[in-house]
Amino acid sequence: VVAAGDAVSRVTAAGIVPSALELLDRHCLKAVDEWKNMGLSADADAILLGRVDTPGAAGDAEAEAVRACFAEAGAAWAEVSTDQAEADALFQARRLAYPALERLGPVLTEDVVVPRSRVPQMLARVEEIAGEHDVLIANIAHAGDGNLHPLIITEPGDDAARARAQLAFEDILDAAISFGGTVTGEHGVGLLKMGGMGREVGPVNLAMQRAVKAALDPHGILNPGKVVTSGAPLSG
Repeated sequence: VVAAGDAVSRVTAAGIVPSALELLDRHCLKAVDEWKNMGLSADADAILLGRVDTPGAAGDAEAEAVRACFAEAGAAWAEVSTDQAEADALFQARRLAYPALERLGPVLTEDVVVPRSRVPQMLARVEEIAGEHDVLIANIAHAGDGNLHPLIITEPGDDAARARAQLAFEDILDAAISFGGTVTGEHGVGLLKMGGMGREVGPVNLAMQRAVKAALDPHGILNPGKVVTSGAPLSG
């Protein structure tokens, strides 16, 4: 999976902006295969799927450049698809990954973003965190945006694993911040990432946001009780 992250960095360094660059790790591939028997996990530790929309010869050249980046990063197999059905099947595996993993147990869905050049380091750190806390973490990524979705899966009813998963969750947030990233790219802060948001933006930024919130909502009636310090609520 780290080599797949390296391929993402190479695509970025080459100045290519694919319309899609999606990553699935071995845990995702295994879960999809066990559910749908697509034959994806026999030889692969990760799959990286790229798509370009540039028409004509320029698009062909761009696709070949992406393929070359994959090969240079150490891909065991890297090809430009000429079969629409094959391409659609591979992207279907990406769409099936979430429900396939949910069949294994409760999933704590993470969402962090790092600079694209730091994707390999972030993926490596997620694997370290999984080992440190003895939890299963499957990785799905909109890798071309640096938007990673480490999914922490626990056994149903295993409270100790859920506690370890929460610790892993916080470590993933801290890792993203340390690599110059952010605690969320798509899913928002919500309730789970209040601590991570505070660690990312710091007290001065939070104070500014609280001041804006107080000016617009002096009675604290809009989405109350989310991020609270010294009695000053901030919408989550």
